[in-house]
Amino acid sequence: MSIHETSVVHIQQLEVDYGQTYLVDDACSSAGEFNGVPSDPAGIVRVEKGKALLFVGLQYGTVGFTVAVSDRDPGADLDGYEDIVEIGFDSPSGRVSLEEWGGARAHALPPLSAGPGTYRLRYHARGMDEEDCETVTEHYLLQIWPAPPGGPAVLKTASASLQRWLDFERSH
Repeated sequence: MSIHETSVVHIQQLEVDYGQTYLVDDACSSAGEFNGVPSDPAGIVRVEKGKALLFVGLQYGTVGFTVAVSDRDPGADLDGYEDIVEIGFDSPSGRVSLEEWGGARAHALPPLSAGPGTYRLRYHARGMDEEDCETVTEHYLLQIWPAPPGGPAVLKTASASLQRWLDFERSH
């Protein structure tokens, strides 16, 4: 990628189950298990080396999902989404995919701009409190860019869903 470049992948219908999907580095065999409450919780996203667990509001069904891989911080979309959190992510290979629950399908993503190393994930959510399994009402945006290691941050919270996750993490 050249300076100030962003590659965007739109997944119109991402199948979710158990309210989750995964970002998985190619160096990991699969998303696998996530153990307990992480030491640095960020509500609707949890990370371990080479993988991230991304929660959605829908228990099962289809959501819209966009991933933007940038060479720098692209800026949060504060007006377009109800909830926004960020967290550090370590990519051993510099190549990742978005996996549906249980390994059903993997959606290839552009190579990460700085290759193997540390990145920042900014996860945006809209419609998490909707309960319509028949129509795509939820949409998610995941931004990925190179950054030094860093802890979690909640930039915006408006949904009851994110608030429940944050309350759960604080109580453990």
